[in-house]
Amino acid sequence: MREILTTAELVRVSGGEPLIVWAGQGFRPGVRAWYDGDAVLAAAPDLSNRNRLAVVGPVDAAARLVAGALAELGPSFRAFGDEQLIRDLAVRVPELSFSAAFGWMHTSELPVMTTTAAWLEGDTGVEALLTEAAPASYAWPGRSGVRRWAAATGDGGELLSVAADAWSAPEFGFLAGVATRPAARGRGLSRQVCAFVTAELLKQHGRVGLMVDRDNAAAIAIYQRLGYTYRRVAAAHFQ
Repeated sequence: MREILTTAELVRVSGGEPLIVWAGQGFRPGVRAWYDGDAVLAAAPDLSNRNRLAVVGPVDAAARLVAGALAELGPSFRAFGDEQLIRDLAVRVPELSFSAAFGWMHTSELPVMTTTAAWLEGDTGVEALLTEAAPASYAWPGRSGVRRWAAATGDGGELLSVAADAWSAPEFGFLAGVATRPAARGRGLSRQVCAFVTAELLKQHGRVGLMVDRDNAAAIAIYQRLGYTYRRVAAAHFQ
């Protein structure tokens, strides 16, 4: 188990693996990473509402990394990676218990779509919209790592659909906090605001990712139409 100290090394060792590069977060304070053969792990505190250990690679080496990271960092982190690997790790690492399966999606393809969405100056009205339309959202105004909000608005300037640039890494943007008022649904507004944020993040970071509930077929379809590729992932917690 060897520690990785720079983003360049993390990208090289992982082959640019999206989960790892995103979790590396440009090595902001508190981020650590290691590798063992072909397995790589990046640990980031307070990342998308969790302390996360992103891990990829063969299960034996990945299990050693997870156990080593647990000894270094303590039990507050959640392992995160491809679903089958996480299920296998939950069997191999005694302290680890499977938590949930969900989806990861990413793209490096600029969406081709006309949109009237734009970045907001501040976040006025976003909290009220989320409270009405997406109270379980991980991204909220003022939360650590949530940088800015975009919106599609009505004729009077009222917020109809929003999305956030949240927990982006220098080499990997991240889309979160997508929500549309119930009364405005069915008009393609979520697709518009997601297309805008995706394009903006691609220009800055080169790649963009997001997380989605695996049962949310409507959201997955929107993201796929924007060029995102779906990947089955999961998380596990330490007992």
